[in-house]
Amino acid sequence: MPYIPQDRRAVIHTEMENLGIDWTPTNAGDLNYIMTRFVDNFILENGCRYDKINSMIGALECCKLELYRRLAAPYEDQVMEANGDAYVVVPEREAEY
Repeated sequence: MPYIPQDRRAVIHTEMENLGIDWTPTNAGDLNYIMTRFVDNFILENGCRYDKINSMIGALECCKLELYRRLAAPYEDQVMEANGDAYVVVPEREAEY
């Protein structure tokens, strides 16, 4: 999870700013490249071993899941309410069948 202590966040932000790293990619390709470079640097620093590769895949997967949980799912719920459900069979409507 990305919920590291506030003091650690401040250190990371300061280090990134000192390196002149822009935190704002303008498109998906730039975002993908930035993420790839972070993962590559992690592997370069920590070695290309299964446990490190597995750690990076896990971190990326958890990042994806948290993005979905916090942003995509609530957005999808709003759109579903506005436009109607696409599914006929859903657990909360199961008694209707």
